[in-house]
This record gives sequence, C-alpha cells and structure tokens, in this order.
Amino acid sequence: YQKHMTHHMVGPIDPDWFASLTHAFLIRHPAQVVASYREKRGSVTADDIGFAQQRKLFELAQSVTDAPPPVIESSDVLKNPKQALSALCKALDLAFDEAMLQWPAGRRASDGVWAPHWYHAVEASTGFAPYQAKTPELSAQERRVVSECLDDYYALQQYALG
Repeated sequence: YQKHMTHHMVGPIDPDWFASLTHAFLIRHPAQVVASYREKRGSVTADDIGFAQQRKLFELAQSVTDAPPPVIESSDVLKNPKQALSALCKALDLAFDEAMLQWPAGRRASDGVWAPHWYHAVEASTGFAPYQAKTPELSAQERRVVSECLDDYYALQQYALG
C-alpha cells in the first residue's frame, strides 16, 4: 500500500512500473480541500492541492490498464463507511473487513513525516466521524482556486463508486 499526494509525484513516471500497480483514487470537492489546506498553509494555489496532477495520474492509470481505476468520494466514506469501503474493496478485488471501520487512537509508524502537521484529528479518532455537510466560507482568491480545479474534480467524480 502506498499513499501519494499528487504534488509529491514529480518527474516522469515509468509506465511499466505504473501498470504493475493497482490504483484507487480518493477525491474530495475542491472547496473542502481548499478550506482544509488553508488551515495549515494560509494560502492555497491549484498546484498546491494537485487536482490537475491527480487527473493526469488517473488518465495514466486508465491508459495502462485499459479501464478506469476506482474512484471514491470522501463524503461517501463519511456518509456510509461500510458501504463505501465495501464497494472499494470489491472494485479492487479485496475482502472487506469490519476492522476497517474502527481503529485505536494514536500515531502509527506508517503515518510518515507529515503526521505531526496534518493528522491530529486522525490520531484522536477511533472511527469515521459522521458526515456533516459544510459550505466553507472562501475568499475570492480561494474561490478562483476552486473554479480552476472543478473540471479535473468532475472528470474523476464521474467514475466515483456509488
């Protein structure tokens, strides 16, 4: 298992290596990503949040496997974690396990170097928080970033498991 943030996937990607992997894409509405990102960084650009790069990686995965990889919408996971994760597991030909729905609080060795900066809420959690629809208040500049990312988001959203 590897989790990558798209802005860390720089340089050419070997298509043979990429084809040897199984891919799944987690998406979240750009307005939610912008609101979350600005809490840590203050200002946000479209390059910071990587929607264009995520779309390119999705298209590369689709081209090397001749099929669209599964896409899962983060809000769907929160609305019904069992259903969303079961659908993802089925798409990846993996067995669903009820243990996926809860975990012990605390930091994990697999969290990596970004954990102290980003994972406080995750470290305090023991399961998925209930979904809460939020419409974040965004500045004009942040709304422009959202607008710049929407086409790429919608290109992947059409493949979201449902």
